[in-house]
Amino acid sequence: MGKENKEPSVVIDGVDTKLTDLNEEQRYFVHQVQDLSNKQFRVQSELDQINAALSVYKNALLTSTEQNKAEDISAGEKDEMVD
Repeated sequence: MGKENKEPSVVIDGVDTKLTDLNEEQRYFVHQVQDLSNKQFRVQSELDQINAALSVYKNALLTSTEQNKAEDISAGEKDEMVD
């Protein structure tokens, strides 16, 4: 069983194309597409993290303000009892 040396290739419009069959400009475009796809994935991952953290902080703020309202109501009821 010999190990096959498979040439690097890219799928363009559904066709598997060897990089060696592309000219310099086309290989440059392939590199740009791959690089931008990687960046898009990283940025989307960061955005997912930001959205998750933002949700946590919004919920914490909401919970905190609800606690303040409850404390204010409770304090108001105690003031009425004293009067």
